[in-house]
Amino acid sequence: MTEASVQALQGLRDLSMLKWYVIPLLAIVMYIYAIEIKKARESGNWEAIFAGLTLFGMDFINESWNGWVFHLTQRSAFWTTPGDTALRTLVGWNIEIMFMFTLAGIIFYHSLLPDKRTRILGLPNRWFLAILFSAFCVFVECVLNYGGHLVWEYPWWYRSFAGIWLIFVFGYFIFFAAINVMLSLKTTKARLIFIGAIYTIAIGMNVIGLGILGFVY
Repeated sequence: MTEASVQALQGLRDLSMLKWYVIPLLAIVMYIYAIEIKKARESGNWEAIFAGLTLFGMDFINESWNGWVFHLTQRSAFWTTPGDTALRTLVGWNIEIMFMFTLAGIIFYHSLLPDKRTRILGLPNRWFLAILFSAFCVFVECVLNYGGHLVWEYPWWYRSFAGIWLIFVFGYFIFFAAINVMLSLKTTKARLIFIGAIYTIAIGMNVIGLGILGFVY
């Protein structure tokens, strides 16, 4: 087991680690969602809320399979977050990351151009922005990795040409792609089914891990 993995297991879901700054962060997230829900009630357009839920659900899936990798290898997950945090929820997830991803989908949604047919550099704006947002997120990850806050153990998930592409595609692009797919669905029912499927997969992975295999990392 790597040193980063050992550190990431320390204080895992230990509520005594909680810090007071979690409260204002929670208030900010709640405020933003409250504003979006108010707008949705007035306009009947729930797309911003759905975008936020979609992206967070996709990250939930990613963090779940990353925990499975750690359990199956007993060496390391693809990424670990061993540094200081107000609450470590999984070996590669903490409360600060969760709050960020709770808002990232809403930020992406409000960055989209009103007409989905509008193109940027020849690409539909939704897909151009999915690429742009993914590239920015990879840049932030590299900065965090340089600082030792986000540890990558395996050579195929690292600061190499192949590794960066894997992080780009599976670490982020699929998140924003999922929002675009959700937005392309014609009915609210279809969108809710899509979002529900994402959370069913994520929750199922953790229920299996905890209930059958006896772990949740």
